[in-house]
Amino acid sequence: MRKDITVAAEVRAARGKNEARRTRRAGQIPAVVYGAFQDPVSVAVNPREILKIIHSTTGYNTIFNLAVAGGETTPVMLVDQQVDPVKGYMLHADFKRIDLTKRIRISVPVHTTGEAKGVKVQGGLLETITRVIEIECLPDEIPEGFTVDVTELMIGQAKRASDVALGGSMKLVSSPDTVIAHAVALRAEEVVAPAAEAVVAPEAGAAGTPAEPEVIKKGKKEEEAPAEEKGKKK
Repeated sequence: MRKDITVAAEVRAARGKNEARRTRRAGQIPAVVYGAFQDPVSVAVNPREILKIIHSTTGYNTIFNLAVAGGETTPVMLVDQQVDPVKGYMLHADFKRIDLTKRIRISVPVHTTGEAKGVKVQGGLLETITRVIEIECLPDEIPEGFTVDVTELMIGQAKRASDVALGGSMKLVSSPDTVIAHAVALRAEEVVAPAAEAVVAPEAGAAGTPAEPEVIKKGKKEEEAPAEEKGKKK
């Protein structure tokens, strides 16, 4: 969506890591603007102004004016950024010039509204599968987002990308069969009882008492000794 926002930029004559560090120490970040069949231009911008745009309702889909000192003022979009992985600071930004007379491809968030009958009446569950769809449209017609009403969904029914209401120059790029949300039945959790351990009872003796364990005695019984050894003992 196009916003009446203008971000000032200064041309960077030099490049390289040292120049990038000096730019950041001055409270700006290095950036480049390209596209629309024009030469790329290295610039420096205030990262706080870019973050305000990112955190707005239109976010990355915001088209704003980039005013380069001593040069062009052109509508652009933020298409890429580098962020410090530890501190989270923005380190670099890429801006793309936008031709307002040509269609562009863009990703737009999709929200659901209403309580599905499959949940309210049938006790099911509403699952959101897709939160973003891709469309093609003129830059001035980029929507902030789409809303899909799921009130009439019963279990087994779904809302798809083809159900999203498009207007103006908008054309669906995502597959029409892409599921946005559907109502499903709750799955009963199967409780598996642990197998009972087999308890082996000791054998009962003749009198009903547990039999004593058999003791293996070492050596041979006297009666099993050879006859000649018995004679020597006499």
